[in-house]
Amino acid sequence: MHKSLTTVALDADDTLWHNERFFQLTQSRFADLLRDHADPGHLADRLLAAERRNLGHYGYGVKGFVLSMIETAIEVTDARVPAPVIAELLDTGREMLRHPIELLPHVHDTIAALAGEVRVIVITKGDLLDQERKIAQSGLGELFHAVEIVSEKTPAIYREVLRRHGDGAERAMMVGNSLRSDVLPMLAAGGWGVHVPHDLTWALEEAPPPSDAARFHALPDLSGLPGLVAELRRT
Repeated sequence: MHKSLTTVALDADDTLWHNERFFQLTQSRFADLLRDHADPGHLADRLLAAERRNLGHYGYGVKGFVLSMIETAIEVTDARVPAPVIAELLDTGREMLRHPIELLPHVHDTIAALAGEVRVIVITKGDLLDQERKIAQSGLGELFHAVEIVSEKTPAIYREVLRRHGDGAERAMMVGNSLRSDVLPMLAAGGWGVHVPHDLTWALEEAPPPSDAARFHALPDLSGLPGLVAELRRT
């Protein structure tokens, strides 16, 4: 039987394990530290603007987030932010980088089920050392055929990664919580895109779902993924 789907790629942060909630907790701490200089809503807007313009310099992940917080703190205090505040922001970043991994529901069983049927790989953005740490601590590493840590997720990157680790994007599926990064560029690359939403989504990852895409699917959680893969492999 010809099986058109041979590779399943998964995002990592907020698809396999919790991530965004630690950023939001740190951002609340940031707001408390700067409460005498900016109201939380205004501070959040300034921080998001800093993150957006810094992506091309620092990329994704904790380190870029901390640098954007420091930059924002300097801006809203007219360069008078106390040194102890800077020190505490640096410490919050180190705490985030040390935080233990907490898998989302159904992750281990789903990946174990898929690994016996198709190639299963991880394609994730973020800081190299931090993402490697998360993979190692997750207990999932031996189930993956490959792990790719990329600076951005674009159709071209999906095509290249899936050419090297599979039979091309046309015979692959990308699964993740971000419509902007995981689903839409994978559909553009010619593959399947599966959206598994997380309760928390970073504003820069938000995007509307595709209105007319035959290869787009949405699942409430990862438990339905093996069934979807089996169904697609039968067609």
